[in-house]
Amino acid sequence: MSQSFLGRLGGNLRDVWKYSGMRFKIGLFITFFFLILGFGVSNIPHTNPFFHFSYLPLQPPSATNFLGTTSLGQDTFWMLVNAVRNSLTLGLIAATIGTVIGIFMGLLAGFSGGVVDRVISTITDTFIVIPTLPILILITALIGGGASVIMLALVLSIFGWAWPSRQVRSMALSLKERDFIYTAKFSGESTPQIIITEILPYAMTWSLVSFMNATLGAIAAESGLAILGLSPANLVTLGNMIQWARDRNAVLMGHWYWIGSPIVALVFLFIGLFLLISGYNDYLSRRRGQ
Repeated sequence: MSQSFLGRLGGNLRDVWKYSGMRFKIGLFITFFFLILGFGVSNIPHTNPFFHFSYLPLQPPSATNFLGTTSLGQDTFWMLVNAVRNSLTLGLIAATIGTVIGIFMGLLAGFSGGVVDRVISTITDTFIVIPTLPILILITALIGGGASVIMLALVLSIFGWAWPSRQVRSMALSLKERDFIYTAKFSGESTPQIIITEILPYAMTWSLVSFMNATLGAIAAESGLAILGLSPANLVTLGNMIQWARDRNAVLMGHWYWIGSPIVALVFLFIGLFLLISGYNDYLSRRRGQ
């Protein structure tokens, strides 16, 4: 069974690569580059970029320090590598939690109906209309500057499940009226079995797009909090890199590689994820014959 599943998965991946456009392939290449940078290059032994005065401060790019050093003697390149890793980790964790909870709540509400549907829908709608930024500012201020990547990801995922839940609920409401669902019921399958084996596979394709969207949203939210000075000060992220460079007047001193490198990285990371999402949507549209 596992070999059959892996075979289908490999075939699906080959089909996506073969029939997707250049937008998807460029997005995949950019995203893969950042994954290698964050989770591959970061494992090469190097001086902890969070330590101050490991090198001479404000050095220009060189063979030793590829992007120079900060005013506190930190290696800008290795700080960028660690920032990419932490930002991606944060985004992936927050997206995973939000997507999984959203899918579960949406399927449960849409398929169960009745009181369960009304209660879950009310909770979902409440989280949708709550202004996210003020609450995030309050929560991050309360947890202080010592939060870990996982803790910050949990905070960001609090509001990441509501939209996926609403959309999956609509999908479940449509699917539960199909003939194969009635056949499964008459065959004696329980509600959890029907949700997992019959409805969930239809939601998985859409869930991949939602997951990539949630990753992008979580990274953007953390970067926004960092620019406001509310991201944990002990965490090297792309947003914090920009904030630290801004606080120490990198622009006025003309050290563009210091403040420019995280900005360029964020821009290309967002472009890569956007192209990946939109390219995959185009592939799905062509596959459906639209």
